[in-house]
Amino acid sequence: MRTVPTASAAAASASAAPTIALLQSSSLTSVVQQEIERRIVQGELVPGDKLNEAALADALGVSRGPVREAFRMLEEAGLVRQEKNRGVFVRQIPLDEAEEIFDLRAMMDEAVGRQLALHITPEQLRQVRARVDAMERAVKAGDADSYHLLNLDFHDTLVAFAGNRKLTALYRRLINELSLFRRMNLADSAMLPLSASEHRAIVKAIASGDADAAGRAMRQHVLDSKQRTQLNNTRHHAGAHVAKPANPPSATLFAPRKKVTHA
Repeated sequence: MRTVPTASAAAASASAAPTIALLQSSSLTSVVQQEIERRIVQGELVPGDKLNEAALADALGVSRGPVREAFRMLEEAGLVRQEKNRGVFVRQIPLDEAEEIFDLRAMMDEAVGRQLALHITPEQLRQVRARVDAMERAVKAGDADSYHLLNLDFHDTLVAFAGNRKLTALYRRLINELSLFRRMNLADSAMLPLSASEHRAIVKAIASGDADAAGRAMRQHVLDSKQRTQLNNTRHHAGAHVAKPANPPSATLFAPRKKVTHA
């Protein structure tokens, strides 16, 4: 005997399709957004690069809708800017804004250090020590790119271990905005041993259970990073006055780009 669907069942079935489609679309947009964000944070896309909607959709195997929505999410996150009649560009963070972000991050990291010194678990401590070990291996190998990613992971892990989701979300946005400057700070391999020693000192202070010492170590590390950023920016602009590049920055997403070495 064939069962005839009730009116309510038919209505539920009819509403399920758009709900599933909405979830699929939302998930796809998130994947696209995360991939573009990864390219920006890891330096594959640099400030000033134009993001080509059609090229991205084709490269990622999606329609242009999720890419367009991903652009909106990235703009809200402070990573891109949309210019009327011109397109979408990876955002350039001016130095004075970066300095303000460093100051805000110094306050946040100090609070995280104090919190972890009092509440970090043995397993969490093992994990952060393992991350510093990996960073030191990258230093020995002279692998600045790997070190940069390990550095991001180290700090993100500490903030996550503090257990405040709102703080973690805010922190990640600030870190994304600082990604260009942080990569420049680590471009000089001579700076890697110093950076690694600062991270080892942070872990030691947290492990001691001394909240004041841990807070100071994390705050000072951020302020030292701010100072390195100011110095690198001065050197970069001084070099620009001596020899300006013959070609302007890439205007399209997949155009080849010469490797730039920061002094």
